Amino acid sequence: MKKTINQYVWVAIGCLISAISINAFLVPHHLLSGGVSGLAIIFYFLFGLPIGMQILVMNLPLLYAAYRFLGKEYTIGTIYGTILFSLAVDATRYVSQLNLIDDPMISAITGGVVSGIGSGLIFRVNGSAGGLDIVAAIVRKFYSLNFGAVGFGINCLIMVVAAGLFGLKLAILTLISMFIGANLTDKVVEGFNRKKTIFIVSYNTDAIVDVILKEVGRGVTILHGQGAYTRQSKQVLFVVVSLMQIAKIKQLVDEVDPQAFMIVQDAAEVMGRGFTLPGSRQI
Repeated sequence: MKKTINQYVWVAIGCLISAISINAFLVPHHLLSGGVSGLAIIFYFLFGLPIGMQILVMNLPLLYAAYRFLGKEYTIGTIYGTILFSLAVDATRYVSQLNLIDDPMISAITGGVVSGIGSGLIFRVNGSAGGLDIVAAIVRKFYSLNFGAVGFGINCLIMVVAAGLFGLKLAILTLISMFIGANLTDKVVEGFNRKKTIFIVSYNTDAIVDVILKEVGRGVTILHGQGAYTRQSKQVLFVVVSLMQIAKIKQLVDEVDPQAFMIVQDAAEVMGRGFTLPGSRQI
C-alpha cells in the first residue's frame, strides 16, 4: 500500500509539472507537444476547446483498449494519471496569460526541460498519464515492433500539421522542445546518480586490487573468465567509480600493469552501499 501511495503522489506531481510546461511555455508561443497533447493543443488553437478536456476525451478509446489488452491494474493507474493530467492542464490554463518568457526559443527549451522532468517523475514510478504510452504498452505486448519509430512517425506528422498551421519556425522549435523533453525524461527515469563502471583484465590482479582499495577507496569485484583463443583462465576486475576517480584508476592500473586491458562504461544509476546507502565500500 505504501508503495502504491508513493507512486500516486509522484504521478500527481509529474502531471502538475507537465501541465504547467504546456500552459506556461508552449501555448503562449503556439508550440506543441507530442502525442495526444499535441493534437489537443492544435484543436485548442483552431477551435478554442479546453486542452485538458480534449486530452481526457481522446484518451477514452485508448483507456478502453488498455482495459481489454493490458488488464485492470494497469488501466486503473493509467485512468488516475490521465484524469489528473487533464484536470491539471485546464486548472493551470491561467498560467498561459502570464507570458513568463518572451523569446520563443528560450520558451521551447524551458518547456522541454520542464516537460521532461514531469514525464520523468511519472515514468520513474512506473506510472502513466495515458496517450501514446498506452499504445506503446499494447505494441510491446503483442508485436515485435519498435514503438520508438512509430511514436516518432506520429510526432513527425503532428509537426507537419504544425508547420502548415503556424509556420516552419514554430514547428522546428516544437521539435527542439520535444527532443529536449524526451532526453531529460530518460535522465530523470535513469537517475542523475551517474557513475562509471570499469572492467580490468590483467594477469596481475592482486596488485591492482590492492592499489584501488588503498588509493581510491572503492571496492572491487573479482570475476573469473577465460580467454577464448588461449583458453587460459584469468581474473576480470569490476569496479564502480565516480567520474572524478577514473583518471586515478587509469594511472594506478598503468603503473601496476601497462599491458592491462580496460573497458570504461556509463552506469545509468548506482544504488547500494557506498553510493546511496550509508556504509563502506561498494561491492
